[in-house]
Amino acid sequence: MSTEFIADKDHYERVIARVASVKRSLWVGTADIKDLHVKTGGCTMPFLGVLAKLLERGVEIRLIHAKEPGPAFRADFDRYPILSNGLERMLCPRVHFKMLIFDFECVYIGSANLTGAGIGMKSENRRNFESGILTDDSVMVDSAIEQFDSVWRGAHCRACGRKDFCTDPIVGS
Repeated sequence: MSTEFIADKDHYERVIARVASVKRSLWVGTADIKDLHVKTGGCTMPFLGVLAKLLERGVEIRLIHAKEPGPAFRADFDRYPILSNGLERMLCPRVHFKMLIFDFECVYIGSANLTGAGIGMKSENRRNFESGILTDDSVMVDSAIEQFDSVWRGAHCRACGRKDFCTDPIVGS
């Protein structure tokens, strides 16, 4: 069992690099998501391209985010048709956690949103100061899975105080 502290550029090198090696499942929770780009091999591509490749391999991907992304993200999204039907996506305006759950075995929990300045490929002089942990500790992984899944299944919807901001409620009033 291991737990690592991740800071600054290590988010990109340790966390995003792990995404491509997922075998069965990737759950992603973030407050903000933008047209993040990553290096794969010798080329650069949108993070959504990496997700599309995972979907083609049969990986289940769930994405929870707090607000609709901008036009650059939408343009990248439209480049990968498999995302429309394969990517399970939901919007919850109360989500502020940032986590990636890898095959239900390892989790990143930290401050970095799925943006270039947060966890993506930006120069060190333009990157946010971020921190988090990457762990396979079963108690922490199970707790992260439960928090993510409780939002996913709408456990908080009926009592939510932000219903006026929710464009696609999971559970009705």
